This record gives sequence, C-alpha cells and structure tokens, in this order.
Amino acid sequence: MTAEALIEAYYAAFNAGDMEAFLELLHDEIAHDVNQGERQIGKQAFADFMAKMNRCYRERIDEVVVMTSSDGRRAAAEFVVHGEYLASDEGLPEAYGQRYLLPAGAFFEILDGKVARVTNYYNLNDWIDQVEA
Repeated sequence: MTAEALIEAYYAAFNAGDMEAFLELLHDEIAHDVNQGERQIGKQAFADFMAKMNRCYRERIDEVVVMTSSDGRRAAAEFVVHGEYLASDEGLPEAYGQRYLLPAGAFFEILDGKVARVTNYYNLNDWIDQVEA
C-alpha cells in the first residue's frame, strides 16, 4: 500500500468508527504526539487514547488532502474536523452536545507499511471558543 493509500485508509477507518481496522494500520510501537500534550508510545496507549476520545467526542474527518514524501516514509494530511462534544473531558469546558468545525492537520512517519508516528495539530483555543459560545 502506498503512503497516500495508508493515510486515506487511516481516515476512512476513523470515519467508519472501525477501531479494529484503524488500529491495524498502526505500527506496534507507534509514537503518538497528542496535540497540546505528551508523546505516547505503543498501540495499546493509542487504543486507550481513542477509547477516551470516542467517549467524549463524535468526530468525522472531511476534506482530507494527503501529501507524501517521494520515498513514502513521511506523509502529512490537512483536513476539517466536524465534531460533537459528548462528554466533558478533564480540564476542558463542560460538554452538552456542542458542535464544532475545526481545521486540523497531522504529520506521519511510515515504517514497514504502517503508521509509526502521528503528530496531530489543531488550534485548541479555537475549539474552546466554539464549545463555549
């Protein structure tokens, strides 16, 4: 699978809510750089993070544009997150079903045909402004 196809499959599995397929695209020792947070290592840490995210948020990724390096070892994606804040997340505003629309991006490292690193970025202040409005 090409780097572009891998990243497209990653977001397709995410949008489908197919966590089994989503996690299968990850390298066992994935490094996950959480926006405004720490680096987490390993597929289980990523699965735990996604369980929390899926409890607190319902999100769909749209308008995905994937860019890849010529050697297929790096990729980046720019996209729009369409979300609903379902349950309060620690340290963030209270949730009551607020909807948000958030431009975001991610950077990927690919190893052995799997996502070995993902660094996500979005503007947290923009998100807070939207859910507090």
